[in-house]
Amino acid sequence: MKNGFESKLSRLEEIVAKLEEEQTDLDASVKLFEEGLALSKEMTQKLQEVKFKVTALKKKGAQLLSEPFDAPAGSADETDEADGR
Repeated sequence: MKNGFESKLSRLEEIVAKLEEEQTDLDASVKLFEEGLALSKEMTQKLQEVKFKVTALKKKGAQLLSEPFDAPAGSADETDEADGR
């Protein structure tokens, strides 16, 4: 089983379903609960990492948009001067 976010979410849903069953005994419920907590912690950490990356990309994108759209320094001006324009 791969360890991607989606597979962890699927496993967490399975755990919740099993915990909701009345037939699950106490020891099994405790083990499932512990597994669910560990998965939840891993998933929360992954979501925080993704949130940080998205925030950084949004900030970088905003900086790119807020800068004036000019040719790089010296590229067009130097060419014009070299051509005698």
